[in-house]
Amino acid sequence: MRRLKVLYLPLVTVPPEYQEAVVTAIGDRHDLTIYDFDKSLPEQFKNQEVVVDLGGSVGTKEMYDAANDAKLWQIMGTGLDHVDIPYMKSKSFMISNCPGQFSSVALAECAMMYILMLSRRYAESVEHFVAGQLYQPLGYTIDGTVLGLIGFGASAQELARRAKPFGMRIMAIDVRPIEPEILDEIQPDFLGGPDDMDRVVAESDYLSLHLHLNDDTRHIIDARRIELMKPTASLINVARGALIDEEAMHDALVRKRIAGAGLDAFATEPPDASLPVYRLPNVIVTPHISGGTDGTARARAGAAFENIDRIAQGLEPLYRVDG
Repeated sequence: MRRLKVLYLPLVTVPPEYQEAVVTAIGDRHDLTIYDFDKSLPEQFKNQEVVVDLGGSVGTKEMYDAANDAKLWQIMGTGLDHVDIPYMKSKSFMISNCPGQFSSVALAECAMMYILMLSRRYAESVEHFVAGQLYQPLGYTIDGTVLGLIGFGASAQELARRAKPFGMRIMAIDVRPIEPEILDEIQPDFLGGPDDMDRVVAESDYLSLHLHLNDDTRHIIDARRIELMKPTASLINVARGALIDEEAMHDALVRKRIAGAGLDAFATEPPDASLPVYRLPNVIVTPHISGGTDGTARARAGAAFENIDRIAQGLEPLYRVDG
């Protein structure tokens, strides 16, 4: 198996552990170069056989055009709504990503954190602690509550595995059949298709979104569906912000039409942190960190390394997204 020239495109806004994970995974097996934004773009892409693009957020049309020697453009991320796949497909290289299983545990852990924080009214509890007031506020037991999962892929399945020991009932929908062994293991209380979405929305105490963003899923939780939710229900989003009509959600939270929200993804990023809705005690916000853990960094770097090795062996890469 021969050595390949690999170019890594870093994203300066993310923790350095992502780059360290790639360097560690590749080791001395291949010739790795870290892209330097202060140097000539064409020269850095010359002879590079694999490009590793962190999140797919770094690549530009100029970079795609310069990657004349590349056999693979490896995206170290899952969602592709921000990547110009049609333009990339006009080039000679193959395109792969790191599917949901590589960040599913991190996403599920964050979603479970939101559920627990909202059930114990965390922000209000901190206020009472600072004021020296004990025994308030009164929390909510999650045992026996319904967790609704919109999308039942890798991250939703991991969330279900964590929620069931807390006594939560699982209702889920997906557009595809779920493998029998997964159903036997998780045993959701209800699994339906898109036609059952309104039922799941209406019966959930915690509604968690686990979908890719595309034309069909944009604003899938709109004003009408928010009105279907219980007034005691909370909305959880660790996927993509534009899955929700944010204006309708903000309105529902401000007028207490729904009980709360745990939000890690936003339609516009970074969001306007000055909006009053983000300061409500029943709204938990984090800056798009739900999938970002050391485990995710290592898993995605490992997937990229496996594909680099496959190219070196003359094999087709895994997880292709270019059809």
